[in-house]
Amino acid sequence: MNDYQQFIVNIKKKTGIDLAQYKEAQMKRRLTSLYEKRGFKNFQEFFQAMETDQNLFHEFLDRMTINVSEFYRNAKRWEVLEQRILPKLFERNRRLKVWSAACSTGEEPYTLAMILSKFMPLSQVSVLATDLDENAISRAKIGIYPERSLQEVPDEVKKKFFTKEGIYYKIDEQVKGAVTFKKHNLLADPFETNYDLIVCRNVLIYFTEEAKQSLYHKFNQALRPGGILFVGSTEQIFNPLSYGFETEDTFFYRKVE
Repeated sequence: MNDYQQFIVNIKKKTGIDLAQYKEAQMKRRLTSLYEKRGFKNFQEFFQAMETDQNLFHEFLDRMTINVSEFYRNAKRWEVLEQRILPKLFERNRRLKVWSAACSTGEEPYTLAMILSKFMPLSQVSVLATDLDENAISRAKIGIYPERSLQEVPDEVKKKFFTKEGIYYKIDEQVKGAVTFKKHNLLADPFETNYDLIVCRNVLIYFTEEAKQSLYHKFNQALRPGGILFVGSTEQIFNPLSYGFETEDTFFYRKVE
């Protein structure tokens, strides 16, 4: 067993995260650059240091989970969600069950909550947001973001839901209250069911084809008939019917009824 394979075994024991499910060359390169930057010679040294250094462990999780996110990322897609997808879902059910999967540092579920508030009072909005990185979840709960995270936020939304604090922006407490954060491993943990909308964007591209196919089936089973899966702008599903989906719009897939 080589250095990296042993590292995969150690990380799985420590966290439950299976690095073998990620593209090896990409992940290995990303993590090697991190441990070299921190002065370690190999994955074994790196893992031993992580056992005692919580900050290094969080840095590893950050690097591994690619926490690059922003509000209203690919804004045109969010317009489609607001104008075309949500009105149809609300016709069927006034209290939507919504899940933001692999939510990173919270920009996506908070965007969802702000959009849903156009259809109902924020006090009635409920979004489940999950990620396997507890450090990212902790940061999401704080709800303070740099300006670059707000580049695509419409001006009226920024005025309504954000307060400027120095060089950062703090999100409104009511928006925070509409989102529940939980730790969840997409590849290993069971999924709840009867969702009306699942948003999982810009994470599937990092998984192997086998892992992706498994996730499409699991997402399908987690949705109500007619429910929608919203994926990222590089994650088009080319054979949706084989997973029980029909294309509702670009990057939106409806569970076949």
